[in-house]
Amino acid sequence: MQDGIHGFWVAAATPLVATGQIDAALLGDHANALFAQGCDGLVLFGTTGEGTSFSAAERIAAVRALLGQGIAPARLALGAGFPAIADALALGLTQVLVLPPYFYRDVTQDGLVDAYASLLDQVNDDRLRLTLYNIPQVSGVAIPPGVAATLRTRYGQMVAGVKDSSADFAQFRAFRAAAPALAVTVGAEPDIGRALAEGGAGTICGMGNVAPGLVRAMAGPNPPVAAMQAACGLVRGPFVALLKAMLAAQSGRPGWLNVRPPLRPATLADGTRLLAQLDALTRQCAA
Repeated sequence: MQDGIHGFWVAAATPLVATGQIDAALLGDHANALFAQGCDGLVLFGTTGEGTSFSAAERIAAVRALLGQGIAPARLALGAGFPAIADALALGLTQVLVLPPYFYRDVTQDGLVDAYASLLDQVNDDRLRLTLYNIPQVSGVAIPPGVAATLRTRYGQMVAGVKDSSADFAQFRAFRAAAPALAVTVGAEPDIGRALAEGGAGTICGMGNVAPGLVRAMAGPNPPVAAMQAACGLVRGPFVALLKAMLAAQSGRPGWLNVRPPLRPATLADGTRLLAQLDALTRQCAA
């Protein structure tokens, strides 16, 4: 069994029907389209997937629907709140991305270790491959590299990796130095090339939803860093809503515009404008 997430994984957006329920058929179409374009796997219900807006039961039902469409469990990881992990393992998913407990902003390193340890001890399943999710600018609680190292030492392969979405490359290096055995992926797309060059495992990123070719190029011999920085700079404002508007324009399926509160939808015109600019950057990169 693979120890941690490696390669090009997309932090998948979650399509919704007009009444706010998950559109599992459209999610399956999106997954298969991304796989056809070279994506290795999908992380469902992370930040880009509005994960904190869905119940554990909704997330599990969506995973079950994707498995029913023939998508292999090994190509899916679940962005999970603490209650959903045992359910994910029951479905055959082993890769799980887990935020730190984020309500108490003054939590200590020992407290974070205790929280993850409690979760791991309750699940107590050697199949689990847990990726620690470090995104302090959103969650409000950082995962120090020492916490990752302690958990890896204590639990071995059950603590398989770190997704570092801090967009601070020094933080990526700190995780690599503290726990070299962990699969450390980056969320900031412009950092993919240099992260791979320094032993990183790959990426789990949101821009892969709309520009998988550009993301794949970041793993090549001459990563188009300037083009990727420009592409990321296009999406100024509410990232999830604008990304979904781009998906609506790209796919011709306006259901992608739907978001869950507290987010508000962007417009198809927004998506069309941004997609045209992204396409121009992608063509420039390919030339």
